[in-house]
Amino acid sequence: MLTMAATSAGRNTETPKVKVPAKVTYAEHVAPILNRSCVPCHRPNEVAPFSLIGYDNAKKWANMTAAVTHSRQMPPWKAVAGFGEFLDENRLSNEEIAILGKWKDSGMPRGDKKKAPAPPAVPTTEWTFGQPDLVVSPSKPFKLEAEGEDVYRNFVIPTNFKETVWVTAMDVKPQNKKVVHHVIMFLDGMKASHKLQERSKDGQEGYTSSGGGTGFLPTGSFGGWAPGVRARRTPEGTAFRLSPGTTLVMQVHYHKSGKSEEDQTKVGLYFAKEPIEKEMNLNWLFNFAVDIPPGEKEYKLRKEFTLRADVTVYGAMPHMHMLGRKMKSWFELPDGTIKPLVQVDDWDFNWQLVYALKEPLKLPKGTKQIVEAVYDNSAGNPRNPSNPPKRVTWGEGTTDEMFLLITPYTIDKPKE
Repeated sequence: MLTMAATSAGRNTETPKVKVPAKVTYAEHVAPILNRSCVPCHRPNEVAPFSLIGYDNAKKWANMTAAVTHSRQMPPWKAVAGFGEFLDENRLSNEEIAILGKWKDSGMPRGDKKKAPAPPAVPTTEWTFGQPDLVVSPSKPFKLEAEGEDVYRNFVIPTNFKETVWVTAMDVKPQNKKVVHHVIMFLDGMKASHKLQERSKDGQEGYTSSGGGTGFLPTGSFGGWAPGVRARRTPEGTAFRLSPGTTLVMQVHYHKSGKSEEDQTKVGLYFAKEPIEKEMNLNWLFNFAVDIPPGEKEYKLRKEFTLRADVTVYGAMPHMHMLGRKMKSWFELPDGTIKPLVQVDDWDFNWQLVYALKEPLKLPKGTKQIVEAVYDNSAGNPRNPSNPPKRVTWGEGTTDEMFLLITPYTIDKPKE
């Protein structure tokens, strides 16, 4: 999205001098950059608020495009280059940034229309991979009050599959993104959520839980959605298990807007059509000891976890809130070898991306995973929600703070 301010506190916005064509045109130079790195989001029915398809749209937004790419706020790719290699890395080179700036400064010439590449095909449905095999949602909109604390609503969705179903992708469509903070799909193999729903007396579907939990111990999860997350299929031969009789619990975290709102979020599930070799799982690494004093500019936390089996790791999703600044994770193998996973040095709550490894990591039993995070609770942090700063502890609320890294993995020898 090209909606952020053109500058960012503490970030170097100087673009090194590079050689660019003497005459920059949309058709030959700008269109290929926008089509590859911007149009996948900046098109109808996608997350960005306006389109960058075609010359007219590119010209209309040229000033903003040049500004936010120069400051490297766009494209919204936060993983540090060289620490792990990822699929679909969306970075602009110094030359590409200079091209966008020069095109804007030279009056946005169109060039030869015949030389302009065709934009990426626009999906025919709202769903990333076409119509899902199963779409679930509350039967009617959930009504949210204007003010008060955040709401964690758990919508209970029974299934009636007679055999195990394997889920290869999940696509989340919040209806009202203004109030939907995040969505997580939990699995309830014990039907504990049904009892909690029966106790709810507020006249709406599902039930509200406190502190962000579900009120029961889930038997699994398909992961979730947060701002910036896009649907992705699991690697070939892997999928999440959906056992017969399992209830889906769609938890939607709502952040109130100051006026009454409604939302009817939908989740689409895609099923495997070929045999599955390995079951995909998610490892949720938390550190609940978050307790950040007011004014603390560099509050550090660390978490270590030792693998209890040979596993293959496929990526990572860091998660913090408004005070988060950095998160880094790596693996230390039993022989001392270091394997990088992901490093984010400019955390942005509005862009919580899932980083899929270009080559999955095979890790032996006994490998140690280490996660470190840094938070800024000073008045100098422009994203600090409190002025003056106040003590912030662990919590699911937007103005609380979290330390979480989600890692998808499979067990290499499940029978052992």
